[in-house]
Amino acid sequence: MKSALSALGQRIAPPPISWLMKTALARPQLISLAAGFTDNATLPTKISRQLLDEILRSPKTGQPALQYGTTAGEPDLRELTATHLQRLDGGHDHAHSPERVLITGGSQQLLYLTLEALCDEGDIVLVEDPTYFVFLSILQSRGVEARGIKLERDGLDLPQLEKVLTRLKNSGELRRVKALYLVTYFQNPTGATTSLAKKSAALKLLKKFERAAGHPLYLIEDAAYRELGFDHGADVPTALTLPGARDRVVYAGTYSKPFATGVRVGFGILPEPLYTAVLHIKGNHDFGTASLLQHLLARALATGAYARQVAKAQKNYARKARVMRQAMAKHFPANVETWEASGGLYFWARLPNGISTGVKSKVFQTALKNDVLYVPGELCYADDPTRRKPDHEMRLSFGGASEANIRRGIARLGAVLKTFIPA
Repeated sequence: MKSALSALGQRIAPPPISWLMKTALARPQLISLAAGFTDNATLPTKISRQLLDEILRSPKTGQPALQYGTTAGEPDLRELTATHLQRLDGGHDHAHSPERVLITGGSQQLLYLTLEALCDEGDIVLVEDPTYFVFLSILQSRGVEARGIKLERDGLDLPQLEKVLTRLKNSGELRRVKALYLVTYFQNPTGATTSLAKKSAALKLLKKFERAAGHPLYLIEDAAYRELGFDHGADVPTALTLPGARDRVVYAGTYSKPFATGVRVGFGILPEPLYTAVLHIKGNHDFGTASLLQHLLARALATGAYARQVAKAQKNYARKARVMRQAMAKHFPANVETWEASGGLYFWARLPNGISTGVKSKVFQTALKNDVLYVPGELCYADDPTRRKPDHEMRLSFGGASEANIRRGIARLGAVLKTFIPA
């Protein structure tokens, strides 16, 4: 009998993150350096309880927090968000406006809604090679194709971006391209931060090819890790500060990673007509993000509690990154290349060519047998038919594991790697 499911329902595959999280939860003895959990010890339980008590103490503030709000988000939080972003961008005010802010259920919802409004099945989105693998799952579920652009330590390989756009133009496929997606701060998975010069050049290239595409080409800037910098890079302004950004840049941010992941509140700044389309779709999804959580974050921002929590998180992750860096230096074979993490939650490790780290590889299966879990690098590469997918890399997270487990996990993984990598 024919399935009653929609094309999306039949096509959608289980997100890799779900399997990784399930594996970690099912084996308590397993040390997970995979899922990008934040640190339990630094979650703001005390200050959240205090702020919620202040909100709910009076009907004047408590009743609105427990009632439906507007689809776009609470006005106070939208205003505070615009001001916060303007401050992070050094006072630039090219595109920061409360009227352009949309509050969402985490930045993940903003990304999904944007693709839902922008892309039809068979369209193309350009992505970094490698990129955030959950975003690749969204593309797969929507039937949207991806084309990978090589990632360098400071952002995209710009000559390759132009080469890919030219190839798509010559093949007649440029009309299917809708956007370029970048994770610009302490990138998931590599930890790389995109320079402002590369953001500017990428935006100019998109505008250069717009006439041939026949429609706007958007730059989607995912800044989920922006406020988790502990060395350098966080002071790089967003693409919102660039000329022409107001009409072409979609900015995705979040309060989940820097404040509390369980709060699940994100935000976007979008140009018209995309803003209105996403707003209407969100209205059909949920009427608006949970009011109580929005009121909590608005109060945290207004009182300075948010800034204090971010500073605490930055200090904590800087310490845990040092622990992982030192452990890798001690236990990993010398010919394993690691990308330096100056923020975020991840290290990117590259093994010598020919040594697979994929889900079905001997390295991954041996690591599991030794009770340590990582994210295989192959999951972070798009299914791009124009190149062979690399499979000799891995993402390692220092976010959720304790310092003791980071040391133990890296020691276990290092022992596994030494059995496969010649001295």
